[in-house]
Amino acid sequence: METSPAPWISALRHSHDRLRAAVEPLDVGQLEQLSYASEWSIAQVLSHLGSQAEIFGLFLDAGLSSQDPPGAEAFPPIWDVWNAKSPQAQASDALRADQATLERFESLDADEQARLHLNMFGMELGATELARMRLGEHALHTWDVAVALDPAATVAPDAVALLLDTLDQLAGRTAKPDGEQRKIRVSTSDPDRQFTLETGEAVTLVATDAETVPELGLSELRLPAEAFVRLVYGRLDPGHTPPGEATGVDLGELRLIFPGF
Repeated sequence: METSPAPWISALRHSHDRLRAAVEPLDVGQLEQLSYASEWSIAQVLSHLGSQAEIFGLFLDAGLSSQDPPGAEAFPPIWDVWNAKSPQAQASDALRADQATLERFESLDADEQARLHLNMFGMELGATELARMRLGEHALHTWDVAVALDPAATVAPDAVALLLDTLDQLAGRTAKPDGEQRKIRVSTSDPDRQFTLETGEAVTLVATDAETVPELGLSELRLPAEAFVRLVYGRLDPGHTPPGEATGVDLGELRLIFPGF
């Protein structure tokens, strides 16, 4: 995983700019249409990104001041305020809140980056990890909006390249094991990576060396990296699955293991 916060913050800037370009021209009717997240309109996705921008601002405050991060009880009042906004306000206010939090990430100097520390969600988080968390939700929710407007939309390449090397952590936390034993060699393109995906009572995803000779008879899955990121994030439905190769692999079963969140 890229350990410097700079590439993650740069990708966040690109994701914000992409979101702004997609959202600013939309009228009320378009804001109220369904996003890829089937229970949320485009405006509601933006509301979520706006409320999370506020929450990440609280995380930054805590991490820089050596305070405990806000507890779960701090979040519902923020969500309530955003849920009560009109669709137009959800969109415009989300872009402003997102810009403000992004600028805070961008303004961190070397000392602040080194000082920032949080113990949260059972993890030790610094500036890089916090930016990674924000990019994961931002890039994928930006895609939720973009693909509702353009069915051919993809997750931004710079976000894909960074998130691809963190999927092992995400898979272990969010996958829903079905008990079925599988061992799958996963190969991605753009960028090229190799993983071993194992399922059963638990789900593990381990990066492997490109020179490693695969086991005889091992199931294989070949996908563009962008599509594999969306699979693990629960966004690879049949209508948005690009051409690939699957040998001994049922993508429908993997979609159930990775339902998203």
